[in-house]
Amino acid sequence: MQGMMPRISACGTRRLAYEDFCNALDLAKADDFIVLLVDSEDPVATEDDPWEHLIHRQSDQWDKPPTAAAENAHLMVQCMESWFIADKETLRSFYGQGFRESALPSRPNIEEIPKDTLYDGLKNATKDTITKGQYSKGKHSFDILALINPDLVRQASQHADRLLRVLMDKAVTQTSN
Repeated sequence: MQGMMPRISACGTRRLAYEDFCNALDLAKADDFIVLLVDSEDPVATEDDPWEHLIHRQSDQWDKPPTAAAENAHLMVQCMESWFIADKETLRSFYGQGFRESALPSRPNIEEIPKDTLYDGLKNATKDTITKGQYSKGKHSFDILALINPDLVRQASQHADRLLRVLMDKAVTQTSN
């Protein structure tokens, strides 16, 4: 699968991510596969098509681009940090001395953890850490995301599993062409 790694563009705000996604779709070559990956921000009512959530979410109300399919949209439910909870060992290792795992939410379904509960848990779990200090989305999030075990995240999140299945399917399709 050498050479089949996705290129990731962190776009800033949700709105900018959506606009960049739409532009990328318009400029895509025939063999490009463009994905919008955003936090759901809220509980997701339907598992079938993330566009349903994005279209009806009051703060978004994004139109599904005409060339987009269900497989082009993916959600981190309810936020990216939910995925961190699936791999507490990596969090413990990343933060080191002073990390308090017991402060993290302990719901078995990480997708049901409200954002505020998750952020409070991360803040409290990391507030006494020596080397990294308190959790900061901008300072720590992408470093942690690069370290967490995707297999653990897949097991804990049906939306993460969906994303990885689609990406693997696209990679296999690309290599067989």
